[in-house]
Amino acid sequence: MKEFTEEFGAENIVIVLGAAEGEAAGLAAETVTAGDPTFAGPLAGVQLGLRVYHVCEPEIKDEVDPQVYEEQISMMEMVLDIDDIIKEMTSIREQYCKYN
Repeated sequence: MKEFTEEFGAENIVIVLGAAEGEAAGLAAETVTAGDPTFAGPLAGVQLGLRVYHVCEPEIKDEVDPQVYEEQISMMEMVLDIDDIIKEMTSIREQYCKYN
């Protein structure tokens, strides 16, 4: 992520996650926005501020071909707590994203 951000500019990068729960999605989202909260990876202390969404959020779902979404992702929606994921992702974007 860091290399792509340097090469293409953070304003041109959008991260799409697919974690199965809000907490896991939030941790990954925080890593690419505010820096690795565990201080264990290459993004420790690196605040990229990237736009980050979960694949089940309306902003991404609306951009995907409906047939592809139905075939590849819709089954996931039946078992995920989408409201929790959206709440977590929205919170991370509001706190750390520089390019909303």
